[in-house]
Amino acid sequence: MPRPCLDLSVYLVTDRPLSLGRDLADVVAAAVRGGATVVQLREKHCSSREMVELGRALKKVLEPTGVPLIIDDRVDVALAVGADGAHVGQSDMHWRDARRILGPDALLGLTIDHMHEVYEAEEADVDYLGVGPVFATKTHENPAPVWGPEKLAEAVRASRHPVVAIGGVKSHNIKQVLAAKPAGVAVVSAICSADDPESAARDLLRKVQQA
Repeated sequence: MPRPCLDLSVYLVTDRPLSLGRDLADVVAAAVRGGATVVQLREKHCSSREMVELGRALKKVLEPTGVPLIIDDRVDVALAVGADGAHVGQSDMHWRDARRILGPDALLGLTIDHMHEVYEAEEADVDYLGVGPVFATKTHENPAPVWGPEKLAEAVRASRHPVVAIGGVKSHNIKQVLAAKPAGVAVVSAICSADDPESAARDLLRKVQQA
């Protein structure tokens, strides 16, 4: 079975504390109606069992839409819920081990914190690189140094992999990000904390498509 088709245009990363008390599945469903093209379940402060339950709830929402579900860090949870793939960071399971466990048909993303990691990832059997933070952000506990749009553009030019820009990306600064020509933008609070997640996702997708 081939890997799912991957449109990285608007990549939603979940965060329940930022979701204004709303049910996470409802936020995700609204975001997908608005045009979110990928959803990553990233919840740092819950048990394995709760993570699996959340993953299954999101899988139920996303499966009819064809939007891929990616699990952050937890390759075991990705397998347990039948997700489309996983995303690993520089201090998580090595991408080689994640690929071996997930198999050749799963989607796999890799976080990039520093420029030298872009070059190191050239041999990596991953589907995309998550590069950032582009701007200062409070949604990550230990953010790497800020890249800025110019350095992001350097990563895009240097990598054979599609690059997703993440970190501080909002509606008001997305044009600066898109000028670097990434494959897409990953957002957390721009959708999760929006009064209307559907409208927020639609606005972001429109701006990506215009660029």
